[in-house]
Amino acid sequence: MDLEDIPPFFLGRQPILDRRGTTVAYELLFRPSNDNGVVVTDDRAATAAVIAHAFSDLGIDAALGGCQGFINFDAELLLSDVPELLPAESIVIEILETVEITPQILERCHALKRQGFRFALDDVTRPDELPEDVLELIDIVKVDLAMTSANRVPAIARAGKAAGVMLLAEKVDSLFQADRCRELGFDLFQGYYFARPVLLEGRHTQPDRHVLLQLLQQVADGSSKQDIAATFKRAPELTYKLMRLVNSVGMGIPNRIQSLSHALVVLGDRQLHRWLQVLVFAHAGGQDGATPLMTLASTRGRLMELLAQRSSPNTDLHEQAFMTGIMSLVDTLMDAPMETLLEQVNLGQAIHDALLHRRGRLGQLLQLVEALERKNARELPKLLGDDPPCAIGDLPALQIAAMSWANELSHGRFDDDARMAASDA
Repeated sequence: MDLEDIPPFFLGRQPILDRRGTTVAYELLFRPSNDNGVVVTDDRAATAAVIAHAFSDLGIDAALGGCQGFINFDAELLLSDVPELLPAESIVIEILETVEITPQILERCHALKRQGFRFALDDVTRPDELPEDVLELIDIVKVDLAMTSANRVPAIARAGKAAGVMLLAEKVDSLFQADRCRELGFDLFQGYYFARPVLLEGRHTQPDRHVLLQLLQQVADGSSKQDIAATFKRAPELTYKLMRLVNSVGMGIPNRIQSLSHALVVLGDRQLHRWLQVLVFAHAGGQDGATPLMTLASTRGRLMELLAQRSSPNTDLHEQAFMTGIMSLVDTLMDAPMETLLEQVNLGQAIHDALLHRRGRLGQLLQLVEALERKNARELPKLLGDDPPCAIGDLPALQIAAMSWANELSHGRFDDDARMAASDA
């Protein structure tokens, strides 16, 4: 299939966390851009072309950031040559619940296992769905909490543990569910439960000390506001704290803050340097590294920035778009209502309206990115509108560029070359 014949699609990427809350894998879903959201597995040739294109041309392996990638396979895809197109060391083949486990399927899976692939069994809802011949093959059992009766989950967990396989809880929608599954011995957790606000008294976010130290060095060296702003993008929680600080020292500002660079100019180097020194010592015992929520916020901000650069290349809309994306999860980060938090910062009206009401051009971009995160293809044509920021066919490359950029940040490998490469996507 030629490149121009590859059907339009976009990516779904959902994080999979371990018991410590660290992202160790992503489920990758290839969705048709003009469909109702079902997984692209009904046309083997089209699906094979999309997956091969994503890995060979778009560099989706970089978007995994060293994590494993789970990909759904039906029987037809399993028996095709598609698996051989993928890097066995970084891919987990997820066998859909619709696959009938025949001798032919078992033989094919064992052959792929000898090549280094790992296997997950999708949507297990009862212990009797784990026959011995399947358990010999499977590395990970996925339990869909939305489809499984709560009183069956412990029995499935016992059967999986007895067989020595890892247990993955899917559709985890709350920290309560995650804690319950952890008590039952589950190893992995999939869902955006970590992005749900949970009011915890005395909770504080701790910036990555490496970022703080780099900012201190940049201020001491007299780096440009643009370079300092680029470093701030590595730590979304610092961006919000910066906005609050600027608001507290700039009560007489006639214009609202429109970007990170603008905030840095208002604050001034001396005040910025003093504030960073306080933060470094205040969090001297803190844990370094990005959380899954930080990675999600960074991905969202970067994708909005890339879309804005495409739609309005000669304006500063892209800086406002990044700010909007980063700030859109600050209510979860700070465990407080968005409206309350925005009362404490002096953001531009366009950013304010986008965050609170999803209005304006920034609001449209934010809704588009959120729809992509929810894997909701049905909303895409309306959100792209009459003046789309890019063609639907360009979305996968932009998504992967944003994911890769965020992963570089979370693994501490961000540099100017990586930023420029992402800008050229």
